[in-house]
Amino acid sequence: MDIFSELTWRGLIHQTTDEKHLARWLAGGSRTVYVGFDPTASSLHVGSLMPLMTLRRFQQAGHHPVALVGGATGMIGDPSGKSQERNLLSADALEDNVQGLKSQMLKFLDFSPGSFAAVLVNNFDWMRQFSYLDFLRDVGKNFPVNVMLAKDSVKSRIGRDEGGISYTEFSYMLLQAYDFVHLHDEYGCELQIGGSDQWGNITAGIDLARRMRNVQLYGITSPLLTKVDGSKMGKTESGTVWLSPERTSPYVFYQYWINIDDADIGMCLRYLTELEHEEIEALDASRTESPHLRESQKRVAEELTRLVHDSAGLASAQRASATFFGAQIDKSSDEQLLEIFADVPSKELVMQRLADGGLNVVDAMVEASLAKSKGEARRTVQQGGAYVNNRRVDSIETKLTPQNLVGDSIIVLRSGKKKYALLRFVR
Repeated sequence: MDIFSELTWRGLIHQTTDEKHLARWLAGGSRTVYVGFDPTASSLHVGSLMPLMTLRRFQQAGHHPVALVGGATGMIGDPSGKSQERNLLSADALEDNVQGLKSQMLKFLDFSPGSFAAVLVNNFDWMRQFSYLDFLRDVGKNFPVNVMLAKDSVKSRIGRDEGGISYTEFSYMLLQAYDFVHLHDEYGCELQIGGSDQWGNITAGIDLARRMRNVQLYGITSPLLTKVDGSKMGKTESGTVWLSPERTSPYVFYQYWINIDDADIGMCLRYLTELEHEEIEALDASRTESPHLRESQKRVAEELTRLVHDSAGLASAQRASATFFGAQIDKSSDEQLLEIFADVPSKELVMQRLADGGLNVVDAMVEASLAKSKGEARRTVQQGGAYVNNRRVDSIETKLTPQNLVGDSIIVLRSGKKKYALLRFVR
């Protein structure tokens, strides 16, 4: 299947500048295509997966991907889809963010020398060469203000009582439009891809190239990565789901996809994975016939965790997930245990209680509130329902000692199949 048909089947085409011509044009040879990434943080996030995977698809189809990190445009902030002015970042903060994004893109695109090698660029490298007057003369004169005022990103802000839009954000469109012209000059780039909220910026670049260079460029937008209820994918009660393991661990990342609703997972299969059509359709059928198996969620979680965090990260996430569902717990870090059992009650005890002859398991169950009384705790142990680090306790005489710590300071207790508690020992 050609790239345009592939994107169409997956539902990744929202708008195009010329659908019939684009399909033939893309099939006619290797093209250069670019996507811009906004460096407002030092890590990409779940919302970045859409454009990253789209660039990846183009490279695999024999086209040349250009990943642009907006070191210059990030200093201003794109007003598209924003209801208020952004906070401006310092040059140092932006540079740190740019470096973080670059390192993550290496997992998705092949930058090694070759016929279809990806290119990574920073628009600060060419924008810093402009003086203010030069930019107004060379670029600004080609922008009719009435066209700029008609863009949705501007119109939606102008009438607001709380400040409207500043001249700074109003000018953002000129900078992104010039990026397209520059990439055409330097790399022969003819196609820009972005989310549906980027339509105004993309068409502005196409218009600027026509006025400045008398060339025809093209644009494609994809749907935004949102849930059925309209909320953004990758946002949770605890915050954004990042691609950096320091910000979002492989386990939390994996669990995010495991817990996606059935109504949203079909879209994730198509938008974000490279699974073949036949497998995706089989998973669609599985959600109807055996929804309790959550096979779609497991496949998305596996594919994306492996891509973002490598095979080792996926294995770690799967081990951590199995731990929560009863797998025996061996040595781990306190940090990972607290992450796995984030919603589990915990109780602090002094470490000395383990050292002085050990802590009786019956007392431990009561301390952890897994039993209301010692009598109830004894019955739980005698009936085979008490576990220490997911290992069944055979005797009410069992003592917990420092050897039972699975982290630096944690013992995991369980009553029955799913009732967990942590004991945290402090010195």
